[in-house]
Amino acid sequence: MSFLGHVVRFIVAAIVLMVVGWIVPQFSVGGFWSALLLALVIAALGWIIEGIFGKKVTPFGRGIVGFIASAAVIWIAQFIVGGVSVTWLGAILAALVIGIIDLFIPVSTPYEAGRSDYRDRD
Repeated sequence: MSFLGHVVRFIVAAIVLMVVGWIVPQFSVGGFWSALLLALVIAALGWIIEGIFGKKVTPFGRGIVGFIASAAVIWIAQFIVGGVSVTWLGAILAALVIGIIDLFIPVSTPYEAGRSDYRDRD
């Protein structure tokens, strides 16, 4: 993915987080810059979890484990990004709404993007 592709991906993620903040009670994002930083932090935490535990235990993984990991990453990210406030219930609901939105606006994980780049070189 090109640099511009990553920029667009994070802008879309920030907009999705702002929409989720508007829809989900107990989940609030201070503004666009907080949402953009939150998207970066969620991606970084997801990448770290994916590297340590494997793809099945990431926020991008499928099933209940991926869902719980997604909610935990969202909840932890509030302590890193200013202007974000999330309760456990808000994190669970946000993970659910983000998962539903992801069905319509799929975004590849950093792991998948790296693997496809690697395969393209062969």
